[in-house]
Amino acid sequence: MAAEDTPENLILDVGPAVHGGHCLARHEGRVVFVRHAIPGERARVHLTEQRRKGYWRGDAVEILDVSPDRVPSVWPEAGPGGVGGGELAHVRPEAQRTWKRDVLLDALTRIGKLDTEDPLLEALTVEAVPGNADGLGTRTRIELTTDGAGRAGMFRHRTHEVVALREMPLAVPEIAGLDLLGRTWEPGVRIDAVAPSDGDPVVLVNGRPWRGGRTHVRERVAAAESEYRYRLAAHGFWQIHRAAPTTLVDAVLAAAQLNPGSSVIDAYSGAGLLSLPLADAVGPNGFVLAIEADQQASRDARRNAHGLDQLELRTGEVAPTLAGVERRPDAVVLDPPRAGAGPDVLNRLAELGTPRVVYVACDPAALARDIRTTLDLGYRLEALRAFDLFPHTHHVEALATLVR
Repeated sequence: MAAEDTPENLILDVGPAVHGGHCLARHEGRVVFVRHAIPGERARVHLTEQRRKGYWRGDAVEILDVSPDRVPSVWPEAGPGGVGGGELAHVRPEAQRTWKRDVLLDALTRIGKLDTEDPLLEALTVEAVPGNADGLGTRTRIELTTDGAGRAGMFRHRTHEVVALREMPLAVPEIAGLDLLGRTWEPGVRIDAVAPSDGDPVVLVNGRPWRGGRTHVRERVAAAESEYRYRLAAHGFWQIHRAAPTTLVDAVLAAAQLNPGSSVIDAYSGAGLLSLPLADAVGPNGFVLAIEADQQASRDARRNAHGLDQLELRTGEVAPTLAGVERRPDAVVLDPPRAGAGPDVLNRLAELGTPRVVYVACDPAALARDIRTTLDLGYRLEALRAFDLFPHTHHVEALATLVR
């Protein structure tokens, strides 16, 4: 070891960004995944995990050669040894988007086996969305846990230890104004705070409304020169960035290329964020089949779809539900969970002869695997976009359009 090294602290040259908010470094041939660093830096890294044979994990606790992309962390409590959820808080917002682009490209070429010289990949950028000037105050939904003294906080990264927080700079002002961190709660409870676009914030404690509040929220989405209204369970899934619903609806509609009378399948449809605009796009003579496995989300979607006769909703897992579909759709929209759609779903879409697949993805590795599967089924990648819907975290949303 170098003179500066100790068994728990290594001086490392930090390499490229990799999935999960880490950078890749090496020590005597061993891979070390480093958090809180930036590619190109030289850092003192405190090892946090040495149990795995293949690689170690560590936090950059001292930067010896500083990247020009480094800024004072906007959330120090998410820094080395702190909570998860703000692992890029020390990186300039523009450089965060470059970081995410590089991780996405790595997955698409390494896992998806796409050509590094593909013009779509060469032109790819991660697009900022409205409200992303500094990436702060954008999250409309946060989850907290209380420690043994009843102080609200989050789990220390990769542990079940609750760290009481003093601030939550990523939350929208409506949530920050609730002063959830300054109150004392029952020990060991979960606190969910939601600031919908329509109405006052809602706080749930272990799933129950705090101070007699509501259990449902209302959302309004202005997109495609229309406004759509939704009602959903406060704990249900919804895009967390204030600008995300509009951004995704506009992007999906542009990619789907629907006309009045078209037919489309909306798989993993949730409470209907995309289903309603899709139904509007195909009109009363068109057809939308929305498929969602979650019972609560399906109930919410039925309320939201009231009056749209061209929209049919089915509750069930996507793959077996698709097995019962006989009509070839003009397009399929996929917005799967982090694990991706998988080969069963993609094979069924190919069997149906689906000419256009619009794939919304929140995980680069899953997207890359599913793109590879789809290409092998006879499709080609027509378009690829990415959006910075999770500032100061490693997460990135991507939109891939595949055609036969």
